[in-house]
Amino acid sequence: MGFFVQLLIQGLSIGFLYAIAALGFVMIFKSSSVLNFAHGQLLAIGAFLFLVVSSWARLPIPLAFLVTLVGCFVLGFIIERLFLRPLIGEALVEVIMMTIGLAYMFRGLLLFIFGGNLFNYPDFLPKHLSIQWGIVNIPPVYMATFIIGIAFLLLFGFFFKYSSQGIYMRSVADNQTAALSLGVHVRRVFALSWAIAAVVCAMSGIILGIIDGINVHQLGDVGLKVFPVVILGGLESIGGAIIGGVVIGLVETFTGGYVSTSLSEVIPYIILVLILLLKPYGLFGLKEIERV
Repeated sequence: MGFFVQLLIQGLSIGFLYAIAALGFVMIFKSSSVLNFAHGQLLAIGAFLFLVVSSWARLPIPLAFLVTLVGCFVLGFIIERLFLRPLIGEALVEVIMMTIGLAYMFRGLLLFIFGGNLFNYPDFLPKHLSIQWGIVNIPPVYMATFIIGIAFLLLFGFFFKYSSQGIYMRSVADNQTAALSLGVHVRRVFALSWAIAAVVCAMSGIILGIIDGINVHQLGDVGLKVFPVVILGGLESIGGAIIGGVVIGLVETFTGGYVSTSLSEVIPYIILVLILLLKPYGLFGLKEIERV
């Protein structure tokens, strides 16, 4: 029973982490219908930027955290302005190919600067975050992931429901033409979507770095797990991304704990294939019906 509870807490923590990463992916897709294949590299950029400002520049951890998030927010604006905005009006496949090109460009730059080595953050999490309950031992990193995940999901919920920019983003996602007619600055919404996506990627990358260390190849591969999450929940559903992340995190953790750690690496993609075969629009996606 103790082992089950420990796996449950770890699975929920990882699930919330996947959910946060998937939120950025879904926001970009909802606002512009673009599948962002550079998502994993944005995770890596955020993780390595935090490494530079916290370990090498030796800024205090709260300040390093703030600098990283602000830096990635600005990076998201730059990416949309320089690389994506010139392609507005072009075929969707060209925009998707651009994101693939960006992914390999960012990957190459990170490998050039940092190499393929594994880096670790300084141990800064307070020890009292750990839970010791009988044979159950939950490390501080999983409790911190759980708390941060809940906080970010609540923050995004309030942002989309009550803030003016969040309402604008929802209107553009629902109907771009109607949003334009109502005076919504659609291009600004696109830029904001990429900026917020870069922030949530940075958040996810930092937490992954605390758990397992940071490596360019590893973080890029973790970014691919966003696809099973968003396909399971539905490409256009923010709530689906949260539920999909929790489900994938739990299934992956319990598979690794009770069956095989090797199988746990591929189980998200097995779920991806099954969902595409049985319910292509995901659990909460909108089914499109075309009438001729």
